[in-house]
Amino acid sequence: MANDTAQNDVFLRDLWYFGIVGDEVKPGQMVQKERLGELILFGRTHEGEAFAMTDICPHRAILLSGGEMVKGETGTEVQCPYHGWRFRPDGQCAFIPSLTADQTEAMDISKIKAKTYRVHESYGIVWIWFGYDHDAEPCLPPPTLDIPRDSKVRMYEECDFHCDMDAAVISLMDPAHIPYIHNQSWWRTPKTMHEKQKTFGPIDRGFSMLPHKPSSNSFIYKLFGKDITTEIQLELPGLRPEYMKAGDKHVTTVTIVTPVSANKTIISIILYWNHAAVSLVPKWLIRRAIHVFMKQDSTAVDSQAIGLSYDPPQMFIHDSDIPAKWYLALRRNWEKHRKEGADFVNPLKENKTLRWRS
Repeated sequence: MANDTAQNDVFLRDLWYFGIVGDEVKPGQMVQKERLGELILFGRTHEGEAFAMTDICPHRAILLSGGEMVKGETGTEVQCPYHGWRFRPDGQCAFIPSLTADQTEAMDISKIKAKTYRVHESYGIVWIWFGYDHDAEPCLPPPTLDIPRDSKVRMYEECDFHCDMDAAVISLMDPAHIPYIHNQSWWRTPKTMHEKQKTFGPIDRGFSMLPHKPSSNSFIYKLFGKDITTEIQLELPGLRPEYMKAGDKHVTTVTIVTPVSANKTIISIILYWNHAAVSLVPKWLIRRAIHVFMKQDSTAVDSQAIGLSYDPPQMFIHDSDIPAKWYLALRRNWEKHRKEGADFVNPLKENKTLRWRS
């Protein structure tokens, strides 16, 4: 449950968040990332195990990421660049070089510890746990995707959104903006708009646009064959996998929304596939398409953030804005569940069909 210091926390907690793609850090290396307003040092021991700790040295607050990882007496250790203090992956201080022999005997360095975070690696992703009570054990298992856990990350891209997390998540589930924000001949235009009908169903901490045939005005889907189906899910805190399947072949796009700070969010797009047709497409072309989409979305939400800074009222209409309302309800209900002990209630209790033009 939440502790008293977390009552006014702007971030949703007691959830697993995206940390880094595993390939970003090799054995014996480390990288700094900001997540939920905290500077975090992601590292990998020389034996290959991922870990995460604060990037702020508990001695004099310099960034540990400016140091190096060394092999000490206890194994892999992070060495501070300022005074050479060393910390194990569990945060425990292992060595203070400035201490004389008698000072070393008199000082119990086992009481010195850098803040650490629980991590889990699967699907080529290092997930990080953020709890309302930092010291409590995770109350949820790590995220599950409908692909093998050892699936290889084929492509990874990310983009900064200068808005809060809610605005970023809602933009991903907004079907009505596509012909306008993503107006291009090879995808969709306002001229191709027509009425659509999709059925949604509840999942743990979220909802799913249940498997269906892709829209006929989505040219890119036609590359994958006539028997393709797609399913799009949204699960707290901001996990949005899209599963495109044709028989035993799949193309899975995992879009993840991660808050960096209260007013900055990153959108990560991770691709997995075992479909031969996709392997024939030049990677630079796929990257180009991803960059175009992300830039279009980031421009839109950055502009929206300026408008929202004046605290105007917002309108949510039927049916295209219903997924946004579900997400906001999920967020409120999860926070109430974890802070107050109330039962978690999914606002979507049974399958529901929505209609809109897009």
